[in-house]
Amino acid sequence: MPLLLTGCLGTKHLKDDEKLLVRQTTRVSRKVDQEELRSLYVQRPNRRFLGVPSFHLLVTMYYAGLKRYNKEKFVRKKEQAEKKFDAKIAKTTNQKKINNLQFRKQKKIDKFNSRIENGNQFMQWGEPVAVFDSVLVKTTLDRFSNYLFSKGYFTNSVTTRINTIGKLVTINYRIETGPPFIIDSIIYRIQDTTVNRIVSNNKSESLLKKSERYEESNLSKERERLDLLLKDNGFFDFSRQYIDFEVDTSALKNNKVLVILFIRNPAKRGYHKQFEIDSIRFTTDAGVPYPGYSRKTRTYRDVQYRYFENNYNLKILSQRLFLTPASLYSRSNTYNSQRQLANLDAFKFVNINYDTSGGRFIANIFTSPLDRYEWSNEVGLNITQGYPGPFYNITFKKRNIFRGLENFEFSGRIGVEGVAGATGDQIYRSTEAGVNASLLFPQFLWPFRGGTQIRLGKYNPKTRLSVGYSFSERPEYRRTSTTLSNTYTWQNKRSTQYSLALTNISLINSTIKDDTFNTLLNRLYEQGNYNLKRSFEPSFVSSMIFGITWSKDYGTYDKNAFFLRGQVESGGTTLNFIDPAIITDQGLQYFKYLRFSLDFRKLKILNKWATLAYRVNTGYAWSYGSGNSLPYEKFYFVGGSNSVRAWRPRRLGLGSVPPPLNENPQQKGLFNYQFEQPGEILLEGSVELRSKLFGFVHGAVFIDAGNVWSSQRTISDPNTPAKGSSQFRVDSFYRELGIGTGFGLRFDFTFLIFRLDVGIKAYDPAREPGDRFVLDKFRFWKPYANTNSDGTMRGPVKEPVIYNFNIGYPF
Repeated sequence: MPLLLTGCLGTKHLKDDEKLLVRQTTRVSRKVDQEELRSLYVQRPNRRFLGVPSFHLLVTMYYAGLKRYNKEKFVRKKEQAEKKFDAKIAKTTNQKKINNLQFRKQKKIDKFNSRIENGNQFMQWGEPVAVFDSVLVKTTLDRFSNYLFSKGYFTNSVTTRINTIGKLVTINYRIETGPPFIIDSIIYRIQDTTVNRIVSNNKSESLLKKSERYEESNLSKERERLDLLLKDNGFFDFSRQYIDFEVDTSALKNNKVLVILFIRNPAKRGYHKQFEIDSIRFTTDAGVPYPGYSRKTRTYRDVQYRYFENNYNLKILSQRLFLTPASLYSRSNTYNSQRQLANLDAFKFVNINYDTSGGRFIANIFTSPLDRYEWSNEVGLNITQGYPGPFYNITFKKRNIFRGLENFEFSGRIGVEGVAGATGDQIYRSTEAGVNASLLFPQFLWPFRGGTQIRLGKYNPKTRLSVGYSFSERPEYRRTSTTLSNTYTWQNKRSTQYSLALTNISLINSTIKDDTFNTLLNRLYEQGNYNLKRSFEPSFVSSMIFGITWSKDYGTYDKNAFFLRGQVESGGTTLNFIDPAIITDQGLQYFKYLRFSLDFRKLKILNKWATLAYRVNTGYAWSYGSGNSLPYEKFYFVGGSNSVRAWRPRRLGLGSVPPPLNENPQQKGLFNYQFEQPGEILLEGSVELRSKLFGFVHGAVFIDAGNVWSSQRTISDPNTPAKGSSQFRVDSFYRELGIGTGFGLRFDFTFLIFRLDVGIKAYDPAREPGDRFVLDKFRFWKPYANTNSDGTMRGPVKEPVIYNFNIGYPF
């Protein structure tokens, strides 16, 4: 029955002699990567919309577009567009205007060519019906056999079984891999004695291992490894074409393989030449016109620098240059020099080439400066926990401000949005503004010796000095914060980054404007919620922060990737060595605390249309000292568009402590999520299945879980009908995880991804045991309790779904 349902939509688009391919399966006798095998299919069944049988949205879209498609119409429009732009170009002699018109013309023509060749937009978003083709089955069989052969299964057998029911076809591929062939011996035949010595000294790094299964891909990888190894040892003109392999299965028995590696000499020279750098010439302003002037030359650390104006600190440039005269050519050092010079954010391009004419080997480095001043403006709409409101951002950068490759950066922001009042149901305006200024130095500001700074240059060291001021105003309060920080960053690999903030100081001041709100804070303080009240007292916060980030291909979204970030923070460390009275005498409270966090994310590509992403995020904060409290900004929170999406931002928790019930008669039985829930222990995770639907529209389904807890005390509100525990306990925390699920759409516009998620509560730990599963109690619209006009209940409470709007993926 599912088979019939799957194909019923597509068969009406078939011709009389055609059949519909509805499914393909592959059975293999050994552990072979099934996804790689599936990627070899030459023909594929039509995709289903979110996996629903008989619902082929893309097929429907394609044929809906085909009915309205008129190829001749697009041909005519293309011709009209060409004539229109040609006429405009002919009327002007302004080269800048001509270039602009030529660009617009080509963009328009490309659009029409796409319509002519691939159909209209609906046809391009959709797909035609998958017509079964026996010739393509044979091609798939050949692909499978070649793939298995490349994996060392030389005696593989691939057969197929085709089942036909009416006009519906399923294909079953059965694969017998046969025994794998194992590498028994590796023989090196290298004519050049110097090359032979280098290869022999690095045999331990070889990707060809005895007693391992033969894989053809390892031959290619070994060829690339040897090519880089030799080019890092001076063989500038070495090429991979000199490396060859022979695989012999006849010389040995019992499925053993003999691999022979050849490195041949050039035909003309008869040997491989090692190149030694004679001199280095660095042109810092290539492509910059200075009519009537000639470049000056200055030698620093054996490098000849050429320039019209001496705009750069040669000491800093030399720290990012890993080439030296009288040393052997190294491709890795060349690449690292190019990359580290580009990391300075001072040059449009960095090119390094070598001149071998005249019997010399000269390294030429060419850079062209970026614009010294850079402005950007951004106007948009705030989409957070409140009602949307406008914002404006401005950024300014001045490069090479002190001619030492330092960059000055300034940013400002102001935004307005509507928020619910803390003491009522009205919507008020919330204003937020802030400015930040930073100086970024391309080295560590630390009394290292010159030789040490040069050795550190390969780690892309940077020092950032920042000062900032933020302001927020709501009807209940006004809050300001002044920050000062000194942060060092570096990396030992492109995938591993480190940061150390030795100084991170904030002065926070709040003014309560509403007496009702002040009374509310005092009441919450008496009930045990000390954190909220303390957060509105003048404060001095100082800390040291160390963080490590590992990542591989994260942010590309088209290949397997992972991301791991760990952070340790020590607050009030310096106050252990000085008298805290210096702070308290100024009317400020201070904090001493330790804070740890770990964030892990992974992206797994399931196929060309689907991706599985998951995340685990944890944290622990511990306060010590007389105040025994954390700064409010250092607590953990759960809920929102990048967390557990079935709860409003920062509103899930603590533990199983229920929020107070809503006093509004229309919302009787619903919790009142007016206040954020700060916790000292965080645990949350998410799993999300993402799939391309059509065009730029992607879909997702997800499950989120998480909560925050206190580490020591239990908080409960005596006005709530049920008591709960806010304290983290190993034997019960898993029963206090809030669980949400939902679905969403992602609109990929290339330059940004707009996201809409619908979060639905599945398990609410704030409810009484036995009533915590609430997946069947949600409503999309009018999320109020089921009450009569007099406020009495006439049915079970319906949980509201949470709509999340944001930019980018949640993780």
